[in-house]
Amino acid sequence: MTDPTEALSFGAAAADYDRYRPRYPEAALRWALGDLTPPARIVDLGAGTGIVSRGLLALGHAVTAVEPDPAMRAQFEAATPGVAAREGSAESVPLPDGYADAVLVGQAYHWFDRERAHPEIARVLRAGGIFAAVWNLRDDRVGWVTELNRIAEIGDTVDHLRETVTGFGPRFAAPEWAEFDHTTPLTPGELLGMVRTRSHYLTAGPERRREVDAELRDLLAAHPELAGRHTIDLPYRTLVARARRN
Repeated sequence: MTDPTEALSFGAAAADYDRYRPRYPEAALRWALGDLTPPARIVDLGAGTGIVSRGLLALGHAVTAVEPDPAMRAQFEAATPGVAAREGSAESVPLPDGYADAVLVGQAYHWFDRERAHPEIARVLRAGGIFAAVWNLRDDRVGWVTELNRIAEIGDTVDHLRETVTGFGPRFAAPEWAEFDHTTPLTPGELLGMVRTRSHYLTAGPERRREVDAELRDLLAAHPELAGRHTIDLPYRTLVARARRN
């Protein structure tokens, strides 16, 4: 069970979250949806500020967003014209049985109470529907990114997720996996802004926040691949786990 304080910490930085967090590659979203063609009915679960929803809308799909944090829902609606985000959670989805062709979750899967969420996701999906979890992970095969992850207390890795996300419960087939590499260009100030949207930073005290800021500035000033750069290409590995409802 996750800490609800951490899980709902992002609302205080909703606008920055939407500004600084990376988008998902179109190829990753297409793969997550398997053979579905637009306009499929898709639920964006734990929709946050709408980053996944906007990617799906651009592909021509019909999106229903569900998000528990009111500040994130407000930012979602400000950034995603014409789409409302419904109040709800993975453990209590405000939609009828068999509603969706697919349910996607971007970045938020680790906050779910899996024993309660998996049956609820299966309930909302039609038979043969798809559930996919998508993660944007900083590419720790790059040396300076490993140091960034240490400073920002970013723990998830591709290997860890593949080892710990072994299935979505008895109503789903075994998950399939795919990975997509991409980069996000950021200024040094935007890189700092991105780290400040992390849950560990948002829930830390003032002293710890100052420590993180100082260590990040030192990294940006001293590392040979970063020093003096006006723009930094932050490398990501987008990981997708996809499974069909039985």
